[in-house]
Amino acid sequence: MCGITGFYQIDDQRSRSELHVIGKKMAQTILHRGPDCGDIWQDPDRPLLLCHRRLSILDLSDLGKQPMMSQSQRYVIIYNGEVYNAPSLRKELGLKGLTFKGRSDTEVILGAIEYWGFNQALQKLNGMFAFALWDRDKDMLHLVRDRMGQKPLYCGWSGKNLVFGSELKAMAAHPDFDPDLSKEALYGYMQYGCVRAPHCIYKNCWQIPPGHRLSINLSTLRVEENLAAHMKPYWNALDKLAEARVRGTDKKEEELVEEFEALFKTCVSDRLLSDVPLGAFLSGGLDSSAVVAMMQEIGTGKTKTYSIGFEDHNYNEAPHAREVADYLGTDHHEQICTAEDVRNIIPTLPDIYDEPFADISANPTYLLSAFARKDVTVALSGDGGDEMLGGYSRHVQGQKIWKNMRLMPRIMRTGLSNFIQNVPTASLDSLNRKYPQFGIKLHKAASILSLDTQEEIYMRLTQKWPHPPLLNKKEYPAQFCEMDIELTIAEKMMFWDTISYLPNAILTKTDRASMAHSLELRSPFLDHRIYEYAWRLPENLKIKGGRGKYLLRQVLKRHMPEEIFERPKQGFSIPIGEWLRGPLKSWADELLDEKQLNEQGLLNTKQIHRIWSAHLDGQGHHGDALWTVLMFQAWYQKWMA
Repeated sequence: MCGITGFYQIDDQRSRSELHVIGKKMAQTILHRGPDCGDIWQDPDRPLLLCHRRLSILDLSDLGKQPMMSQSQRYVIIYNGEVYNAPSLRKELGLKGLTFKGRSDTEVILGAIEYWGFNQALQKLNGMFAFALWDRDKDMLHLVRDRMGQKPLYCGWSGKNLVFGSELKAMAAHPDFDPDLSKEALYGYMQYGCVRAPHCIYKNCWQIPPGHRLSINLSTLRVEENLAAHMKPYWNALDKLAEARVRGTDKKEEELVEEFEALFKTCVSDRLLSDVPLGAFLSGGLDSSAVVAMMQEIGTGKTKTYSIGFEDHNYNEAPHAREVADYLGTDHHEQICTAEDVRNIIPTLPDIYDEPFADISANPTYLLSAFARKDVTVALSGDGGDEMLGGYSRHVQGQKIWKNMRLMPRIMRTGLSNFIQNVPTASLDSLNRKYPQFGIKLHKAASILSLDTQEEIYMRLTQKWPHPPLLNKKEYPAQFCEMDIELTIAEKMMFWDTISYLPNAILTKTDRASMAHSLELRSPFLDHRIYEYAWRLPENLKIKGGRGKYLLRQVLKRHMPEEIFERPKQGFSIPIGEWLRGPLKSWADELLDEKQLNEQGLLNTKQIHRIWSAHLDGQGHHGDALWTVLMFQAWYQKWMA
């Protein structure tokens, strides 16, 4: 795992030594992504710089250093990630006569591109990656992001310079960078708590979407050209879904359980290749438990597992993780997170997430990454299991809610919705103390009762602010791709989660939190083979009997007693609503200062303070919405003030 950045100067006004100083400054901002070493490569004929910071995982020798040039010297690459099928590709290329100096997967990528060509090589790579490839023969610069969007990659304009990098802070370090806020991106952020690709919080900057490549001929590039227009998919999630549905399966359930377990075990095994210490995150939920169970069965030694918990039992998964660890026999490590811990890391969040980001679970993920990094450099996680196999409550309940809603007149649905949402969440919690965060989840379910379409329901369930508190609303419309395939509402939500919520929220959270501590995080569920396999299966192998991830449950039964992993889905979060009324109140009051909000001229001060007062009085749960505003304010003070 590494960090990459670079730029191309169109007007050619700075000297080579000046360009080198700028590149060094940009690379220094992402030192956390690659603390082991780094280097800069400058093209001898063009004002193009490729900068790299290395976190050594495979082939710790100098033979794995980057930027790396291909054997023909046609290509130069800077690369962040892991290609899990590099050993098999190396063997295949070796049989065709190619030789390799070292053991790094970077060298394999270059060999694959030299032998098969850029387009075909992309189809063969299985892993998480973001890289910049310079084709010296064709004057082509390629920026590429992996299929699921596990690794980030931004690009944009800094004056007359094309800049790019793993994180925005690297681009912002260029002396010509002008941080001009994008109102469209701000609107989207306020709705969803993250900025969704290809948008970026800055004007004239973009994120490369998952499964896309940006290929630019530097000879014809124009200043401030719309780079998003050049982004093309090399892997399309909807096309792969359609192909999988056509292929389908006629196998019996028992055969499919066996088949899925074998595939999943392979995906786990592929992610165990490392020359540095390796462990796993363990929450005690289905996904992480399945990953750790496979690791133990593969038999690479006693797996080091890590979990954190909270003093509030509604958010504390640590006892469940401990029970799983005890049964599987892992080397388990546990830490309790307090409000003080969160308060201490809050000032660092705008640095870590250098674009506004409001997923509350970023806090425990950051703390868990710091905890694990004391012992290991690589950790496996269960990210992606919910999206692939129907694990969110909206997947499980979606069809039932949709059917029942249509039986009730809208005026009645609206009245019931308003009634439930006006009941304090604490009062609702008392109705069902066995179900974690019952009141919060009931409020969210009630919020969709007045809606009429499946798309509206999905948007509301994933939104922080349905009607963002902005003074000048410049929205970009929600984009739902046309589907010629017949899918249930649950299946649509799984697909929408995979292409939007997963890369823009979940994977942004885990990448920045883990890389802030130079920890490489690998997720077996995000192997594209699992995505393509899962869509061959009928829905009743994912959602059955009112529960999600049916297929994974059948696999887990083979490795541990059912009572260990069968519990209500809890989620990885913190009691932010309560903490904002208590230990975090003074911090929030400072960021929500009325004078400061009015001077910025971006947010609706009256609307925000009305919600803040209601939250302090216990009238509804507004923690998620308020956290979205607070994270924007903290980001704005750091990067725009």
